[in-house]
Order: sequence, then C-alpha cells, then structure tokens
Amino acid sequence: MMRNLEEVQVVVLMGGLGTRLKEYTKDCPKSLVRVGSKPFFDYELELLMQWGFRRFLFLIGYQADMIEEYYGDGSDRNISIQYCMDGEKLLGTGGAVRRALPYLDEDFLLIYGDSFMDINYEESVYRYYQGKENGNRALMTVLKNNDSFDKSNVIVKDGKIVLYDKHNTVPEMEYIDYGVCMYERSLFENYPEDTAFDIATIQTALSREGKLTAHVVTKRFYEIGSPESLKEFTEYTKYRFTEAHPAIFLDRDGVINEIVYNEDTELMDSAMNVSQFHMFPYVPKAIEAMKEKGYYVFVVTNQPGAAKGKTTLLNLYDINTLLCETTNVDDTFMCIHYPQMQPLTKEPYLIKTCDCRKPKPGLLKRAAEKYHIDLSASFMVGDSYTDVLCGQAMGVKTVLLGGMRCDVCNRLSGNKPDYILGDLSEVIQII
Repeated sequence: MMRNLEEVQVVVLMGGLGTRLKEYTKDCPKSLVRVGSKPFFDYELELLMQWGFRRFLFLIGYQADMIEEYYGDGSDRNISIQYCMDGEKLLGTGGAVRRALPYLDEDFLLIYGDSFMDINYEESVYRYYQGKENGNRALMTVLKNNDSFDKSNVIVKDGKIVLYDKHNTVPEMEYIDYGVCMYERSLFENYPEDTAFDIATIQTALSREGKLTAHVVTKRFYEIGSPESLKEFTEYTKYRFTEAHPAIFLDRDGVINEIVYNEDTELMDSAMNVSQFHMFPYVPKAIEAMKEKGYYVFVVTNQPGAAKGKTTLLNLYDINTLLCETTNVDDTFMCIHYPQMQPLTKEPYLIKTCDCRKPKPGLLKRAAEKYHIDLSASFMVGDSYTDVLCGQAMGVKTVLLGGMRCDVCNRLSGNKPDYILGDLSEVIQII
C-alpha cells in the first residue's frame, strides 16, 4: 500500500564530527558547510520537500546549536522539524537512532545529512511497505558500483539483497549501500539506551535472514566527507542549479521501446513488465548524441497499467530501472494514475484526477522544478497527440514521431507539432 509521503517520518543523521573537513568544520557542522549560495543539506532537504516529505527528525551532536538555530522548527519552510541530541558520548549510527526511540514512528526513512541522494523516494517507500507484506523489516537502497566509488558490499540477485556486509567483502559483491534506508522502529528496541553500535549490524543480520528489501537505484550519490568530494559536489551544483541547460523530454512507449500485443485485451499496449520491454536498437546511441550536444534527457510517460489492474507498480518501477541502467537518460518522470476505477483495479489510491497525466504538463513541470532547464531551447518528443499538446502547454518545441496519422490530425485541432520525424534517431538532426 502506498503511503502519502507527507505522513512519512524522515530521520536525518547529522551528528558527525567531519574530521576530514577540518578547515570547513572547525566552526561549522558538516550539514551547514556552504556550497554555492547555501548550506550543503539545503540541497537534499529541498529535494525531499519536492517529493512531498513534511516531517523530519534531525539527530544532532557536533555544534548542534548551529543546526537548531538555522533550521528551527521548520515552519518557515512549511515543514515540521524535531531534534534529538546525541549527548557527550559518541554512539555511532545505530546508537544515535536508538537514543531517538521516543521520537520515532513505527516505520521511518533514514538518510545521512552529509550526502546528496537524488532517487525516487516514492518508490523507496512503496517497495518498503510491499516488502513488509512479505515479512521484511527494512529496506536498503543499493547502487551497482563495481568498486567505482567505494568498496562494493552488497550481493543482489533477482532484485533481492542476498548479503550485505561492509566488513567482510567477497568478489560477488557488485553493489554498494547507497545511504537511504527504511526501518521498523522495533529493530532498535532491544538495544540498551546509550549503547554505541553501527546500524550496519542490523542491516547485515537482516540480509542474512532474507528480510532486507532492495531498492536498486541508478544515479550516483554525492557526499562531502573530504575536501575533494566537497569540490566535486560544488561543481555539480553549479551545473545543475545555477547554469540553465536545454532538455529533451521523451515519451516512452513507441518512442523508446516497442508497443506490445496484450493477449487479454487483444490490443496493442504498453510493456507491462521487464520481459515485455524491448528497446529500439538505435535508442541508446540517439540519447548519447543528445547528451553530447548539452541536453538533459528526461523520460516523461503515462503508465496507468497498475491503476487499471493490468500489472503492478513494482513492475513499472522495474522497467524504469532497466531503462536507466541501459541508457544515459538523466531522469524518469512517470504518471501512475488513471481517472476512473476499472474492473481489475487492485490499488484504488492510484485512481485520481491528477496534474501529471499527459496532455497536462505536470511531468514536465516536475522536471523543471528539479533541474534548471532552458525551456525556450527544449523539445517534447512523442508519438501521440497528447505528447504534442503537453509540450505546447509547457512552451517547448514539439516533435511527433511516426508521421501525421489522421486521428492525430483530428485530435490536435490544428495545433500541429513543430517537427514530424520517423523515429528517435532523426531527432539529433534538428537540435
């Protein structure tokens, strides 16, 4: 069952000393180190607020008064912030969470205050509660790392965490713990108060018991544990949040992948699971060419299959993961809603009239909120009249693929696209 993110408690570990950032943290906690025009954690907090989170618990220690003074109770940001102090004794990540036990919800999201983690948080929460229905007690986000950022420490098979152990690594470990987790509060109740321990102790035990749900993510994380990583994140924020860049918004089905035959309805339909997702062979190269020309590439897609009961939301998320793993797209934005209840609907909360179902421009607006986009130089590319109308509503140039079919002409009511092309490989010629 999907949870409204406004109701989900976000717990933030902020008590670190930042010893490797001495020149920056001698008079300032890591979370408040300036990056560009604002403190580091503002970037992550604003991202979480964009997803809809409103309830926060900050676990603070080193120079805690500065954090409390800066963020206050959160009311000026229309959020709620509580605080729990580590105390004089260093308790480690697990001990800090245990100390906060009186403040914790039955289930809570846990993140680190010195990391920027741009993932689909709605998916993390959904996967966590789906895992709970199968007896799991926590969720860990993992990135296929192959030792590129740090030592890989997770074995994932068939989308499940088989083993997490950061102290005893083995060659089969290709993934790394990403830094976003969800937990049952009860996991911390049996530890004595003020006991120092690493939260990895709980995670390793759960992985061995088969009770740790995986959320495989595809975007790299940024952290500021060293001057080098701080410089890297500073450069990233300049590109993403200060400089304006054009974007190409891509519809999915019929543009990136083949439409498939649905035997139940005897009609052509969207891919409903990973096995049905067949990407056109020219797509990865075309997307790479767009990126080389300086464009963001976003996938914006209506996917009402779960709302209609044709598939599950997990299957739709798995397709997005595969798409991001096999192409160089920057982000995916998916409308999972449908306006009317259907006979096969199993998850009624997906039934709603929303602002993100194309031809409404909500998905493009969401992308513009996350990234600094030059809309005047951007394109919407799709194979349907809804894509053209959506792009026009957002004020970007529009590209219709597959030619002007009669039904498209009628539905557009004279609002013709700026370009008509055969397939995605031709888009590079006009940008």
